[in-house]
Amino acid sequence: MIDLSLRVLRTDVAGMPIDWIGYQDAARLYALKQVLYPMGGMLFTIHGGINAKNGRQSTLDVHSIVCTLGHSHAHLKRHPSYTPPLNNKTLFRRDAYLCLYCGKQFQPSELSRDHIRALSRGGADIWKNCVTACKRCNHHKGDLTPEEAGMELIAVPFVPSHAEYIYLSGRRILADQMEFLLAHFPRNSPLHERIEAPA
Repeated sequence: MIDLSLRVLRTDVAGMPIDWIGYQDAARLYALKQVLYPMGGMLFTIHGGINAKNGRQSTLDVHSIVCTLGHSHAHLKRHPSYTPPLNNKTLFRRDAYLCLYCGKQFQPSELSRDHIRALSRGGADIWKNCVTACKRCNHHKGDLTPEEAGMELIAVPFVPSHAEYIYLSGRRILADQMEFLLAHFPRNSPLHERIEAPA
């Protein structure tokens, strides 16, 4: 049975990861001849219509990673000042679903976004000022700084690179996609250790 929920990792001409796309978008890119070449393993074959002249059914092999043509702003995402958008899903995944105050792991529904320096005290809603916190710890801290609340952060928050953000926003990442993304992570990325650690 073909699993059409699997996502394709799309890259630009330079081989930099751009985003995740579904099979419909992948098929459209193939049809528009915007796929330069596949880089990953084959995910599935899509069957199309029957050719009236030769009676053959068209097929399209969709791969897990595709290098594409087209207008891409991926070069901007490599710029040192680039910051990916902040949302709870990627924040919680960056912090491995751990409360960075008590150190316990939680389900996403039990977590919240904590601003190290509260918004009410001039803090910003940015990656370096946000950490994952369980609701209990977040409530206990309130609008205090961790020092004022007598709480200590167990990890330093960081801004993910674009490749790290693509990983953080992925759902079911296949082995070849993961290997490709890891090759684009900064050498000192804290995610290397978290991903390679045994579950």
